[in-house]
Amino acid sequence: MQFYSSPSFFLALTALALPAVVLGLTGRSIKRYGEAASLIMLALLFSASPMQLACFAVFVVVAVAGTFATLASWRSGRCSLAVFRVSLASVLAPLVLYKLTAAAGAGVAGFIGISYVTFRAVQVLIEIRDGLITELTLGDYLYFLTFFAQITSGPIDRSRRFLADANGTPGRRAYADLLTRGILLLLAGAVLELVLATMAKGFFDPASVPTGTPSLTALPVSGAAREVVRAYAYGIYLFWDFAGYSYMAMGASYLFGIRCPTNFRAPWRACDLKDFWNRWHITLSTWLRDFVFMRFTRAAMRRRWFSSRLTTACAGYLVNMVLMGAWHGLTVDFLAYGLYHGVLLAATEVYQKRSAFYKRHRRERWYRLLSWAVTLQLVIFGFSLFSGQLTQIVGGIIHG
Repeated sequence: MQFYSSPSFFLALTALALPAVVLGLTGRSIKRYGEAASLIMLALLFSASPMQLACFAVFVVVAVAGTFATLASWRSGRCSLAVFRVSLASVLAPLVLYKLTAAAGAGVAGFIGISYVTFRAVQVLIEIRDGLITELTLGDYLYFLTFFAQITSGPIDRSRRFLADANGTPGRRAYADLLTRGILLLLAGAVLELVLATMAKGFFDPASVPTGTPSLTALPVSGAAREVVRAYAYGIYLFWDFAGYSYMAMGASYLFGIRCPTNFRAPWRACDLKDFWNRWHITLSTWLRDFVFMRFTRAAMRRRWFSSRLTTACAGYLVNMVLMGAWHGLTVDFLAYGLYHGVLLAATEVYQKRSAFYKRHRRERWYRLLSWAVTLQLVIFGFSLFSGQLTQIVGGIIHG
């Protein structure tokens, strides 16, 4: 069963959500039922692949062992850095192994949602290490780690926010509001992902859409114009597909009383690359900001790796975004995409900090309009890297 795309998913979600709705509308806690519903949904998700289920189960066991070993270490006052590092390495190892072997065509130790579940487990470990999490029960941790609605492709929730919702009882009126929003988000997401994204997909990959869907083959364009259409169509498709999925994940979470964070905020309105990443895949960019960029720049400044704060920030953007590209996959396309955005973010940082022209005109309407237009082209070019379109073009030129 495929989450958020197959009819069987929506039937299962409807059936499992009804008791949650009754509990919510009667002012009772949904948590215990939500835990059981998540297990059922995960069983359906992995029903066609016992090997993936086994890999997922092993990951959960390893994550539980590492998390509570780290928590016990910090509670004892010994604050063992070695325990934290071993726990962190053990949680990251399955994802690293999967990415390395997937690049070679094998995909060892992988399972659906491995990247997003790993983000959750790493966040908890780091926040225990930072002293932000001092109390955590096994049941709470397992519910956060395995909550079905966000497991396949995010959004990437944070444990303290999630558990505040899970352990709370919103009340009849507050839950009725969540229920209404959840249903609307599910409907809006379904239209975006299942209808509009399919239509957009026809304009960059006509062979993959149902017969009769409007496609690139019907347009009177060829050569460079055709590739431009493909690039824009892919960007639109990616947004509609991912935003649609994210809205449905939010909607499903709301039904179970979980206020899942939003993942998109009008990204096409971005006026520069920093603004774009504050609007696009927000939970990923904020996770990387908090747990990679900020930690790298603090370490770099403390150890004086670079001559200035600006250089440190630029290096941080490069590390941050190359890691983002590697997280998507260890391929030339994804790594190039990450490097591309790292360079652009570093260049944006230098320009905004050093340019008198920017500081003088940044609030003027003509400048914002021009900046928006340039940003849009840079974003679309990046998506053509991400999709492999540029690799195909270059390969065609070399072999043509």
